[in-house]
Amino acid sequence: MSGHNKWSTIKNKKGAADMRKGKIFSDVSKQIRLAVKEGKSGDPKFNSSLRLALEKAHEANMPKENVQRAIDRGLGKGKSGALQEVVYEGYGPGGAGLLVVAHTDNHQRTAGEIRFIFSRCNAAMGGPGSAMYLFTREGDDFKVNIPTEISDPNIQGQIQSLIDALRENSDVEDVYCAGVWEEKE
Repeated sequence: MSGHNKWSTIKNKKGAADMRKGKIFSDVSKQIRLAVKEGKSGDPKFNSSLRLALEKAHEANMPKENVQRAIDRGLGKGKSGALQEVVYEGYGPGGAGLLVVAHTDNHQRTAGEIRFIFSRCNAAMGGPGSAMYLFTREGDDFKVNIPTEISDPNIQGQIQSLIDALRENSDVEDVYCAGVWEEKE
């Protein structure tokens, strides 16, 4: 029995559920923004990828206001302005080169968030061109030109936690790493 602690129990359960729901809404909102930007239309009749993203939003019970805000942001309407692609470069533990591709309406805010994640994970954000030579752009993706062999399992774990932390940021679309290691089963 909860007794006098009943409100605390309810509050903690609701807080955990709200965090899960917020993460799902953030992911679906990102999918909607990208679908609108790539399809150049906010109308699901003319944009099949937007239609799929809206179905996911409906399944997640995302409010209509949030959906409309994501569509407007993808079209570049509203307060936030147009989305632009920004590529951040840096080096993770063990000297592994990293590229972070983000779509943002405020590149200074996103740069600060990315810089904070890099510093928290013992990594360094570099200037333009510092890690780009390790990769080649192929369409919307990047391919590793010069792989860096990482054999220490501790460093492998640090790099993976850095990549996971970067991908949790709502503006980050993808992270590419030049560090290569064999997965142990």
